[in-house]
Amino acid sequence: MNRLQHWHIDIPLFYALLALTGISLLMVFSASAENFGVLFKHVLRLIMGFGILFLIAQIRPDDLRRLAPVLFGLGVLLLIAVLGVGIVSKGARRWLGVGGLSFQPAEIMKLALPMMLAWYFARVPLPPNLKQLTLASIITLAPVALIAKQPDLGTAILVLGSGFAMLFLAGMYWRILAAIAALAAVAIPYVWTHLHGYQQKRILTLLDPASDPLGAGYHTLQGMIAIGSGGFFGKGWLNSSQAHLNYLPESSTDFIFAVFAEEFGLLGILVLLGLYLFIVYRGFLIAWLAQDSFTRLLAGGLTLVFFFYFFVNVGMVSGILPVVGVPLPLISYGGTALVTLMAAFGMLMSIHTHRKMTG
Repeated sequence: MNRLQHWHIDIPLFYALLALTGISLLMVFSASAENFGVLFKHVLRLIMGFGILFLIAQIRPDDLRRLAPVLFGLGVLLLIAVLGVGIVSKGARRWLGVGGLSFQPAEIMKLALPMMLAWYFARVPLPPNLKQLTLASIITLAPVALIAKQPDLGTAILVLGSGFAMLFLAGMYWRILAAIAALAAVAIPYVWTHLHGYQQKRILTLLDPASDPLGAGYHTLQGMIAIGSGGFFGKGWLNSSQAHLNYLPESSTDFIFAVFAEEFGLLGILVLLGLYLFIVYRGFLIAWLAQDSFTRLLAGGLTLVFFFYFFVNVGMVSGILPVVGVPLPLISYGGTALVTLMAAFGMLMSIHTHRKMTG
């Protein structure tokens, strides 16, 4: 047995993650204007992330099932605490401070909500009836509302998407899906009136970023310029003029995909998307091979969360989705989001490798 398999590590998934994080080191160094201090911090966070992955992979799926309601309850309490005593930065109250460090409790919900819904649906007959779907919707909407209140529209959308994905994976009937879509359409005017002004402006400028080139459309326009200037082969590593001349905002976090596209071109984009799609394929394969409804739903839900993550980031940078502040998974410079993703992959590996040993 391979030594990594002994530690409950899925080899193909692990190597794909290593490839992405290798690209991440190159891009964070380039996007930060070759700042070794930023690179060093990112290396430390990657080491922490892989440490979390190895730790979570050792936890048996039965223990993950027992932890699900506890983690969800803790996450909700932390979200409530954020609204009361959270750290305010750039007009948003999203962080809690502990011993000089800060973290985003909203990130916990990217794991806790799929775990909680998998735990719930594993206890009822599938496909779920209307009563069970109603309760699952309440479980989903409670943290989404708390996150949107911070405000953090990007994370709220991702958490809502993860909840909806779990409802779909549980076997929700198409007529119920149609009813939800109709209710969502009816609710659009209400939701619109409760968005912040800058959020409304981002959505309005999606169709025509040039209508406000120095305001709400600036991020989208600069991202599209960077992607277009990369051509087929790109300008080469460390040669992103948009990032190095400070035209591209948030170049090492939300808009790092634009830096990558400018430096490595369409060819690099295809390789990067291929890596992402392989990880999604591997996650769905793990879900398909899972031995019970809890692990099957959890693996599928976590995989879809990862897919939403990179789809929303690439979409907003390329101008097909509004700018909502979502980093590129496993590539962008960051802390809490990286650890959350690595924990999710640790769960996937636990589900797959413990199945092999007991099956």
